[in-house]
Amino acid sequence: MNKVIMYSTQVCPYCQMAERLLKSRGVENVEKVLIDRDPARREEMMTRTGRRTVPQVFIGETHVGGYDDLSALDRKGGLAPLLAAA
Repeated sequence: MNKVIMYSTQVCPYCQMAERLLKSRGVENVEKVLIDRDPARREEMMTRTGRRTVPQVFIGETHVGGYDDLSALDRKGGLAPLLAAA
């Protein structure tokens, strides 16, 4: 299963929903990068994604986006194959 990294904050309802969705699809470990604890990681997130909001989800090297993007990908049937890709 591809590694899942999520840029997040400690208090973010959309981050929690994204994590729940990923776990419901079999993801056991979501590596969370808490940008509210480490401002340098916020800069890293903005450089990698061009976005300022959390969550920002990466599956492997693929930037999925935020919760709405993740949810839409799942509804279209694209999340499971992305998670399964080695």
